[in-house]
Amino acid sequence: MPTTARIGCSVLLLAACFTAVSAQALSPEYTASSPATDSQPVSLPDSPGALLQQQQTTPPASSSSSSAQTQTQTQTQPQNQKSGTPADTKQQQRDQAQQQLKQQEQQRVMGVMATFNTTTNRDALPLTPGQKFQLFFKSATDPWPFVLTGFSAGIDQAQGAFPEYGGGIGGFAKRYGADYATYFAGNFFGNAVLPSLWHEDPRYFQKGTGSYTGRALWAAASTVWCRRDNGTWGPNYANVIGNLMGAAFSNLYFPDSDRTVGDTLERGVTVSAEGIVGAEVIEFWPDIARRYKRKHAEKLARQAAQKDAQSSGVPAPPPAPQP
Repeated sequence: MPTTARIGCSVLLLAACFTAVSAQALSPEYTASSPATDSQPVSLPDSPGALLQQQQTTPPASSSSSSAQTQTQTQTQPQNQKSGTPADTKQQQRDQAQQQLKQQEQQRVMGVMATFNTTTNRDALPLTPGQKFQLFFKSATDPWPFVLTGFSAGIDQAQGAFPEYGGGIGGFAKRYGADYATYFAGNFFGNAVLPSLWHEDPRYFQKGTGSYTGRALWAAASTVWCRRDNGTWGPNYANVIGNLMGAAFSNLYFPDSDRTVGDTLERGVTVSAEGIVGAEVIEFWPDIARRYKRKHAEKLARQAAQKDAQSSGVPAPPPAPQP
């Protein structure tokens, strides 16, 4: 197929995707939709202090007045219980999900690698379409992917990939732009557009417990298996197809020699494999950090014991055997 035809088909595909996303996002029913939970709004009783103050300032009433007041309270109690409408419950869920999302946006590995798409809360509330797009944009504009793209572009240039781009600063800039555009497009489709359309959760739910083998398999399976907005689990269509769509989108700017079907599939599969590596790092990084802190604390304790022994003239005890 000629280059012009390929570009035209890609543009039409993107236009269709954007049109579908816009129509779906602007739909009132879809925007307000969120899975129901078992929790129901509960009307709290009036303040005891207010009742006590009312009893102290109000003279005793007759038995008939007390009966009428009791009947009035009985009639108004169901009305108070009905104050929590389904719309209010959905709004509370969206607010709670937004708070959880803000906590996720502070997560990093080694203080550098952003892990905004990770949650340790197994009961995390589902994200709305707007929150999924927010999470995608926060991740895509963080400094970490720009740094990672620089390393990727440097490796490509050192290996002579995409020779049509040339060398020097100009060649590096072209490789950098192509790599970041591919990353941005893949995440746009795989973490925002498709999860919103198919009601899939784009986050990685960290296991954190169990055997190392089970946790490793859990992290690896997250590339093809995910949680849905209704709480069930199923195939991660959004991630796999989103990576392939990002690879197909890259044919708009990659050299002609790298626009074959095989190259496109290879780029999509490579991104999915890189996602497995990232999930493994995220899953086991807390264990690595805890082990380092424990070793560091033991080292400081031995140094303190040796220092105290030298100052008192008493020989320090031998170090404990390492496990």
